[in-house]
Amino acid sequence: MLCLSGLSVALALALVPGPGAALKDGECEVCVSFLGKFYQTLQDNNVNFNSADIEKAIVKSCRDAKGKENRFCYYIGATSDAATKIINEVSKPLSSHVPVDKICEKLKKKDNKQLDLTTVDLKKLKVKDLKKILEEWGESCKGCAEKSDFIRKITELMPKYAPAAARARTDL
Repeated sequence: MLCLSGLSVALALALVPGPGAALKDGECEVCVSFLGKFYQTLQDNNVNFNSADIEKAIVKSCRDAKGKENRFCYYIGATSDAATKIINEVSKPLSSHVPVDKICEKLKKKDNKQLDLTTVDLKKLKVKDLKKILEEWGESCKGCAEKSDFIRKITELMPKYAPAAARARTDL
């Protein structure tokens, strides 16, 4: 009997979310709403639940997205003008039927991380994001008026602040 109660306590503790683990009400509502509808559409249309088919379906759904949903699609890399591609961070968990809120939690954590300068297309970033990169490096771009000026400055400084990214980039 003691073993059974110990198992019950362990199970109860495992099911209680840890501090800061779950999304709070109102957090990531665009992500949860969009992916929730998208997942339901996949089920209704009997789509094959593999990453490749899900990615194609996400890109197709994102073509019609407007407003905040379009912004979400841009963020995950499901639009043609997206600067980065993290669509696999959505398609792989969906293919395993991971709950939508868990996927959005993971995306939220990724959102707080820095851009991956080895793969990001600097030309597709906003000037605000380019300025942020320079600020994180403790640099400024005096006299920069155009987006291309900021890109040139980042490219010049990349070997100093992000040498691995500078070596990996062949397009600059």
